[in-house]
Amino acid sequence: MPETSRSPLPRQVADTYVDALIALDPITGTYLGVAESAGLLPDFSPAGQEAVAELARHTLLLLDEAERQPGADTDAERRCGRLLRERLNAELAVHDADEGLCTVSNMRSPAHSVRMVFTVMPTETEEDWTAVARRLRAVPAALEGYRASLELGLERKLLGGPRPTATFVDQLTEWAGPDAEGRGWFESFAAGGPESLAPELRSELATAARGATEAVTALRDWMRDVYTPAVAGAPDTVGRERYQRWSRYFNGTDLDLDQAYAYGWSEYHRLLGEMRTEAERILPGSGPWEALAHLDVHGTHIEGVEEVRLWLQNLMDEAIDALDGTHFELAERVRRVESRIAPPGGAAAPYYTGPSEDFSRPGRTWLPVDGQTRFPVYDLVSTWYHEGVPGHHLQIAQWVHVADRLSRYQATIGGVSANAEGWALYAERLMDELGFLPDAERRLGYLDAQMMRACRVIVDIGMHLELEIPADSPFHPGERWTTELAQEFFQQHSSRPPAFVESEMTRYLSMPGQAIGYKLGERAWLLGRANAQAAHGDAFDAKAWHMAALSQGPLGLDDLVDEISRL
Repeated sequence: MPETSRSPLPRQVADTYVDALIALDPITGTYLGVAESAGLLPDFSPAGQEAVAELARHTLLLLDEAERQPGADTDAERRCGRLLRERLNAELAVHDADEGLCTVSNMRSPAHSVRMVFTVMPTETEEDWTAVARRLRAVPAALEGYRASLELGLERKLLGGPRPTATFVDQLTEWAGPDAEGRGWFESFAAGGPESLAPELRSELATAARGATEAVTALRDWMRDVYTPAVAGAPDTVGRERYQRWSRYFNGTDLDLDQAYAYGWSEYHRLLGEMRTEAERILPGSGPWEALAHLDVHGTHIEGVEEVRLWLQNLMDEAIDALDGTHFELAERVRRVESRIAPPGGAAAPYYTGPSEDFSRPGRTWLPVDGQTRFPVYDLVSTWYHEGVPGHHLQIAQWVHVADRLSRYQATIGGVSANAEGWALYAERLMDELGFLPDAERRLGYLDAQMMRACRVIVDIGMHLELEIPADSPFHPGERWTTELAQEFFQQHSSRPPAFVESEMTRYLSMPGQAIGYKLGERAWLLGRANAQAAHGDAFDAKAWHMAALSQGPLGLDDLVDEISRL
């Protein structure tokens, strides 16, 4: 009798999902290094969003069957299956609530995805630039699909917040230009091709880029003239029900939001005490933010944009050399990471982009400069331990490196924000524990960054849920949070300039539940390490634990603690 084909296991289901998703979302394909995706853009219309959701539903049915198969109970299959199920259900909950019809943000929207994907496209050969031209021609349809989704949202009274909308209009205006040479962002990008390009291709690039700029301008005009008046008076905050849904999406767990809010306050008080100690060492008699303001003027600085890029590269290279073989065991291709300057017109915070699947494009850290040419060191060191090494880069590049032991889904698109941000914040703390912040200047900068993450928990939950400020707070005790109070509190407890704080607050309003994942994710990583240490006692091997934890792939916070406690 002929042999019957065996039903797939969870990892095969997950990888089949990745292939199908790339066909619907070529931006994801480009980040993974899939050449066939290079000239395409997704359908951001309601129909396009529903196609992605239907793929998720179908995949969950396949996963049900896969988890009943012999061999599905191994650690590798079990971890992949639980991640895939949790992620797809979280994504469907967001989709089924029509959240995709009101996605307006200063950093996370289809329009931002369209622009940013050009920055990771290969641009070495004529074939590369031909793909750029093709993708530029796809920009108008992609932005029109996005607008169609927002239009349906208006019909259904699902509205983006007024404040993120205003910021987004300003960003679109900047992208449309013109710059000093009379070009929009896409035109400037297209003009960056090498002189060796054929004249016909250079002309095609210029024409396609002008079309992309015109599409950005048209979207800007509609957002300004139609969408902005329609959402005027709508709340910027989302309330408990929507917040809980987004919190599951970004954190991979159903949080007790009131407990998480209380934890944010406990961390606030702990960090404030440590900051006061370091401030006294820097400027006797001062408070933390007076000392940080003093460092802005008199502390160690890097002068020049290219100089700071090189300095950050050296910082990451030095961290790799110091940590590899002692606290981590890094493959040669994971050791490679690049420092870049972020393109203008985005959010104010630094960020990281992971490597392609074959590492032909390495992991990269990105520093927004926004005209700045003088950079205080205290604000950079722990941030680059977070974004680069041993933070985002070591985790995300390691997932790609061990993709053959995971699934393609785990190694690439199956990430959980709080897992990754929690690891990066844990990495900052680890560097403090290991003595890489030896002076008060760098350590106060680290504590300031930690305080920002504690304040995120407080204000993000507090303002969206309109919670009461505790009686022992030094700031407006007993009052209910508003967006105005949240921004005032954040500014009082941050060394960052007002423009950065403004950008951060807009981010929290348009990405509810994401900002809390840093501190809550760090808590999960610390708990998992403590549990593993308790289980192994004196035999606990930190290097082995770090590599095992980094090599297991992403998980939501509940599953993360369970898994890394066993290592």
